[in-house]
Amino acid sequence: MTATYRVMTVCTGNICRSPMAEVVLRDRLESAGLGDVVEVDSTGISDEEHGNPLDRRARAVLAAHGYPTPDHHARQVTAVDLVARDLVLAMTSAHARALRTLARGDQRVAERIRMFRSFDPAAPTDGPEHALDVDDPWYGDQAGFEVTLAEVEAAADAIVDHVRSALEGRG
Repeated sequence: MTATYRVMTVCTGNICRSPMAEVVLRDRLESAGLGDVVEVDSTGISDEEHGNPLDRRARAVLAAHGYPTPDHHARQVTAVDLVARDLVLAMTSAHARALRTLARGDQRVAERIRMFRSFDPAAPTDGPEHALDVDDPWYGDQAGFEVTLAEVEAAADAIVDHVRSALEGRG
């Protein structure tokens, strides 16, 4: 069956946060019985990592927590990607701003852009958008990747619920 709902996660280079979120979301959607109707992918705002694999530390953290570690090749987000997705999940407010700019004033596309952590029930709801940033673990050690995974996992179930509701709304 062809996917009827498309989700994209977006970070800077598409080698750490967004592919980690892609893997976790795909796993949770499969567990929820939605894997055959929802497609998840990831991209980066920048092309600096184009073609590079998943960061070795991200791969290690995912594997240590029982997630698959797919063959991943970083790629940069395009305006066409935004139009083709139902939900675009930014890892930081800077990513969200860049995505809104890439949407080129198309309000329908801009409305699909959400902060990933806005789905975390424990995340702040009344502060500035950057309070929802998923910190970049790339500059740190393995512990930073553990934090990133925890932040991703904390929002994942609510994203699955959001997707399920959206699919039900389509009839």
